[in-house]
Amino acid sequence: VALSLLKQAGHNLKAFYLQIWFEEDFENTWNSCPWEQDLEFVKNVCEQLEVELEVVPLTKEYWSKVVTYSIDEIKAGCTPNPDMMCNSKIKFGAFVDYLDTSYPEGTWDRVASGHYARMAKTETEEGDDGGNGGDGQKRLLCMSKDQRKDQTYFLAGLRPDQLDKCMFPIGCFAKEEVREIAQSMNLANKDRKDSQGICFLGKVNFDEFIEKHLGCEEGLLIEDETKEVLGTHKGYWFHTIGQRRGIGLSHGPWYVSSKDISKNIVYISRNYHVAARKRSNFLCSGFNWIANITAAEAENLKCKVRHGPAMYDCTFDLIDESKVARVGIKGQDHGFAPGQYVVFYNGDICIGSAVIQGMPT
Repeated sequence: VALSLLKQAGHNLKAFYLQIWFEEDFENTWNSCPWEQDLEFVKNVCEQLEVELEVVPLTKEYWSKVVTYSIDEIKAGCTPNPDMMCNSKIKFGAFVDYLDTSYPEGTWDRVASGHYARMAKTETEEGDDGGNGGDGQKRLLCMSKDQRKDQTYFLAGLRPDQLDKCMFPIGCFAKEEVREIAQSMNLANKDRKDSQGICFLGKVNFDEFIEKHLGCEEGLLIEDETKEVLGTHKGYWFHTIGQRRGIGLSHGPWYVSSKDISKNIVYISRNYHVAARKRSNFLCSGFNWIANITAAEAENLKCKVRHGPAMYDCTFDLIDESKVARVGIKGQDHGFAPGQYVVFYNGDICIGSAVIQGMPT
């Protein structure tokens, strides 16, 4: 749909399919290669719209910049966000590097994608070229019309110079409207379901992927409240905070409440969602500001701690020589896992991101 809208608007276009599927032998996973299925849809749409298509192999870059990061984070007991890394390191990173080296300067100026997000322009102060070719305007990443499908959370890891090259044609439409456009144009992918799950795994079983790369090591399952040993697990890296699936005990539901990485212990609880376990503060670091202001300078500061429509009014206080910040949300949440990203907004403008480190002591 994004491609068709740009075509209708009269843009000079070339479509690119980024081949990022890595060659792994997972048993009982698929009968045919999923990227070949994806590519067939892309080819059909491009033929229908009479747009030239090029396949760009980025498997090696994807493995080194996204998959390796995810494995390392999981091994460290953290919660990785491969979708965010894929956007900053591959779709608007390695791919843009490919365009810079493969196409003469001046032959392209924007990379458009089907993300649910919007780019807006604002005037900058005198003497500031806005980072956009000297036109005195700053391009800002804004939330899409569809709050439920909004994907600015996954784009908040981009650098300002990367955002300057972005276009998001469907950001001003709701999901239902996008579906209607696809149906009205009889596009080849009009009835295709949305993609789900971790971007690089696709149809691969998550536990199978983790076992292949990190192995298994038996550890204890301990009830958080009583400290009673209730069973064993195959390795803490198979479990994330708040996870219910895969614990395998009766008299539940059981949830992962915490992990002791050094001792390979997974603590579980049946009371994970009770009010007493919810928190309103967390620490974060590794700031990436993309709108010429920081969270401390925002007039209408909000944050998301995961992809989805839920947002919190919040406070932001720098500590530890400005390398770490304490964030307080207006409300309570139980999902502050180390490694997870928090994304900050000034109203509906995305101003940046940081990585959650844990709870204040």
